[in-house]
Amino acid sequence: MGPVRVLELYSGIGGMHQALRESCISAEVVAAVDVNTVANEVYKHNFPSTPLWAKTIEGITLAELNRLSFDMILMSPPCQPFTRIGLQGDVSDPRTNSFLYILDILPRLQRLPKYILLENVKGFETSSARGKLVETLKKCGFKYQEFLLSPTYILENFPDQEPKASVKHRVAAGLEKESSFTSPEEEHIEPNSGSDAGSGQCSQKEAFVFKLETAKEMERKRNQDSDLSIQMLKDFLEEDGEEMSQYFLPPKALLRYAFLLDIVTPSCRRSTCFTKGYGHYVEGTGSVLQTAEDVQLESVFKSIEMLSEEEKLMKLSTLKLRYFTPREIENLHGFSPEFGFPDKITMKQRYRLLGNSLNVHVVAKLISLLTG
Repeated sequence: MGPVRVLELYSGIGGMHQALRESCISAEVVAAVDVNTVANEVYKHNFPSTPLWAKTIEGITLAELNRLSFDMILMSPPCQPFTRIGLQGDVSDPRTNSFLYILDILPRLQRLPKYILLENVKGFETSSARGKLVETLKKCGFKYQEFLLSPTYILENFPDQEPKASVKHRVAAGLEKESSFTSPEEEHIEPNSGSDAGSGQCSQKEAFVFKLETAKEMERKRNQDSDLSIQMLKDFLEEDGEEMSQYFLPPKALLRYAFLLDIVTPSCRRSTCFTKGYGHYVEGTGSVLQTAEDVQLESVFKSIEMLSEEEKLMKLSTLKLRYFTPREIENLHGFSPEFGFPDKITMKQRYRLLGNSLNVHVVAKLISLLTG
């Protein structure tokens, strides 16, 4: 048998392609498809020999798909219609149209693929889109399984199963997402997540201890950081240098969002999910790094409430808080050291593209299980 012929839909910057390489199966991406011109520049930079179709999914004809004669589909449909912080428009959201087009055209292919891996966010598993996916898979003779997983969990403790194929919903870039699988023999839908999924909601009975966190939330984070089976964040960080100054939080952000920030240190073993607004917006877009590890976080926050803005800023500045760099987020997402961005891609664009990406290690594991 020759290499597995792979069709990569919603290819983005190439997270699925990276995972395919890491899985070490014999494979060839016969076409990658994405309409995002900036993401396509990054994809071409890293995978110059792969045919890249800069067009909409709906713009691909049945005849074109049949000519590709692919054995596997890898895809990460838009997650915005399903994410918990969005409007959850599901199939009524126009961004779902391309996925519905795929489901419509799949049964009409001359030859069904042997494997399908679909990745999306938590929320997809209860959507009408997921219902239509399962309906289509059954119609085509696929079997399926679904999982909601975190990258830290799947790499060490993945269930002892060997699916023959799968559909995967959204894996989050380093921190919180999901995945799924499918094949004509055994289907498998997998969600994967990063480490920590944010601070969550607290009931009125729960009092904030400090920094708008409850004792329960603080205990959960302490438990995560005490899990010695998980690497520390310092293993993913770049070396300190003068260029790091550009990543420190500006005074306005410190004063306005200090109590809402998820603050981690290099010795932590968790962080929240990085979203596409990271580095541009502050609230809810990802953790920030406290580089002054000798300063006690709790003592800083318990003493600033009654201070003037100038005094608050002086106190908060002692923490030396900075954003994770794009390269550090790449590391957390499992991208190889060789992966890079063209020089013309701006910092904001890099954060945006990485926030839309996935965890390479998780997907590589799923591909290995899928084809094993």
